[in-house]
This record gives sequence, C-alpha cells and structure tokens, in this order.
Amino acid sequence: MSTATTQAAAIQKLTPELKAFIAEWKNKPGNLIMVLHRVQQGFGYIPREVAFEVADLLDVPLAKIYGVITFYNFFKLKKPGRNQIQVCMGTACYLKGGEDIIQEMEGILGVGLNTVTPDGEFSTEAVRCVGCCGLAPVMVVNGEVYGKVKTADLQGIIAKIRKA
Repeated sequence: MSTATTQAAAIQKLTPELKAFIAEWKNKPGNLIMVLHRVQQGFGYIPREVAFEVADLLDVPLAKIYGVITFYNFFKLKKPGRNQIQVCMGTACYLKGGEDIIQEMEGILGVGLNTVTPDGEFSTEAVRCVGCCGLAPVMVVNGEVYGKVKTADLQGIIAKIRKA
C-alpha cells in the first residue's frame, strides 16, 4: 500500500448517521454545538477532515467551527488516549495538591499535560472545577471520580486502569 493510500485510508469521514443528525439539526438554533458534541461522541475528538464536512453541511464558515471548538475546552482537536485522565485545578483542588497530582502523573506516564502516551493508552489534562470540591483534590478517569487523591495513590490507580 502506498503512503498516499495509507493516508487516504486514515482520513476520517462522517457516517451516514452523523450526516442524518446534521441534516435534522441544520436549521435549529444552537445547532453547531449540538452537532459538534455528536461528532466528538462518535470520534472521541473532532478530526480536521470532519470539521470541513460539518462546515459544508451546515453551510457555516470553517472559522466559526474552529472558534467554537477552541473556545470550549470540552472539544478536542487531537485523538485522546484510550484512558482519559482529568485532574481538577479548581480552587479547592489546586490548594489541596492538584498541581502535585499533575506533576506525579507526568512522571508516572512520561508525558506532559494535553498529550497522549506513545502507546495511545493515556491522555492527561488539567480541567476547571468538576464540582466535587469536598473531595479535593479530585481526578476523573474515564468518567470515574477519584477523590482525596494523594500522589502515593497514583501508581495503584494507573495499575488498576491498565488491567481493565
């Protein structure tokens, strides 16, 4: 297989279901955010090629699509790891050691924030308040909340996730 063929095979495209969803929402108020949520739900992020397709189907400028994607930190432009780790950096978590959690996590995984481990298993990000201030410091892994996290707990948490 040539390099061009390999690259073409890797290009993400909207599924017929996503195209139908976009058609359903095309003329509704607030459609762009709803469509982008659905696209990210399907791909795990918003692939560049798909952003072009969404712009065409909604008849909006690509700049508007990217304006929304880059404004809201929920949207991702890069494919995240299979296991997504979010460390809360809201006030309570920050004051109770959120930054220490991030630094230790970077050491364990060998990658910094907003990156994916070379094996594609983990991605990490710092997020604003997740609404669990009484459990500070908090991290969320694949939607599961871990409260009162200590740096000493991280090796065990990562080992548990690797086994799953």
